[in-house]
Amino acid sequence: MANFIDRRLNAKGKSTVNRQRFINRYKQQIKKAVSDAVTRRSVTDVDKGEKISIPTRDISEPMFHQGKGGVRDRVHPGNDQFTRGDKIDRPPGGSGGGSGKGEASNSGEGEGDDDFVFEISKDEYLELLFEDLELPNLQKNRLNKLVEYQIYRAGFTNDGVPANINIVRSLRSSLARRIAMSASKKKLLKELEQELAELENIPGTKAELILDLKAQIEELKQKIARVPFIDTFDLRFNNYAKREIPSSQAVMFCLMDVSGSMDQATKDMAKRFYILLYLFLTRTYKNLEVVYIRHHTQAKEVDEHEFFYSQETGGTIVSSALKLMHEIQQARYPADEWNIYAAQASDGDNWADDSPTCRQLLEQKILPLVRYYSYIEITNRAHQTLWREYESLQQHYDNIAVQHIRQAEDIYPVFRELFKKQAV
Repeated sequence: MANFIDRRLNAKGKSTVNRQRFINRYKQQIKKAVSDAVTRRSVTDVDKGEKISIPTRDISEPMFHQGKGGVRDRVHPGNDQFTRGDKIDRPPGGSGGGSGKGEASNSGEGEGDDDFVFEISKDEYLELLFEDLELPNLQKNRLNKLVEYQIYRAGFTNDGVPANINIVRSLRSSLARRIAMSASKKKLLKELEQELAELENIPGTKAELILDLKAQIEELKQKIARVPFIDTFDLRFNNYAKREIPSSQAVMFCLMDVSGSMDQATKDMAKRFYILLYLFLTRTYKNLEVVYIRHHTQAKEVDEHEFFYSQETGGTIVSSALKLMHEIQQARYPADEWNIYAAQASDGDNWADDSPTCRQLLEQKILPLVRYYSYIEITNRAHQTLWREYESLQQHYDNIAVQHIRQAEDIYPVFRELFKKQAV
């Protein structure tokens, strides 16, 4: 019995190429399933992998096979209904006696076609989830990412391009090689030359002995001369490596209303939006800070866990969060050193007298400094004064976006609309 042992270097990931090819081929169906899965998921498992179901009809591929063609004459015994030239209708699907695959009948008999279930990993899920998204207006700083790479010297290597050759190191290696290959020959040559000189000074020395020594000396000289001055083995090249350096800094302010008007369902949708935002930012940008601000009548800077899960009650004064954001930005994130972004989630409820104050704060202190300010209003009610004030700002400033979320199914489309790539 023959035993086959797989010794390929990528033995643990032999299907990786086929897997990526499958994802690329059916990306539209997979992305649709991923976007549908976002709305079904809870807050705690939004960043896990996913089982994707693709209808079998969508993954069928054309194939070549030999079919029955041409005009054929057949004799069907027991025929009492048809005459020559009549055409026989094809039996309806599922009622024929063939082996075709049809849907299961209502009575439970037979076996229908199941959807093809394809499980994707967490990384693949997030890659499809955030594909074609970016932080808007970051191109003002001519940056694609918040990380640049600095080239630095990292020793020497045996391989490289001619432009990086190190002459001193190469000649030093060449000298060492030539010494190692010819030292013993030069020592023997010196001894033979000394012996030849002694024989030539002795009268009556046989000429054959002298000629033999001269032949040996000439052969040694030729061997020494054949040692190349420099060889590819001697070449040394300057080695360069890359290290990450922050080319710019970015901060994202997350503001959320946690007042009594925000019921638990509304808070869950806001949390889901911010978790999507958090995953997107931390996956795409390495050097980025996130500031969480919760507010009711008063605003407070909190950590990630308290921002998502703690409970608050009370009224709503949105301007308190905007003032705190501006204070934190002025103290810790100078606009000339940081790319500043902000996202706000609310149900639209606010004191009527406070909404003009919010507009004034945004127009005079925040919008001139931020790259992008996104506001989502999660409500099924009619829009109130806060929405109208923000909407009027959107007409005059291109770095603010206002979106409306009515139900959980709207979260992912709104998220993609807010952070879609801008046309160059």
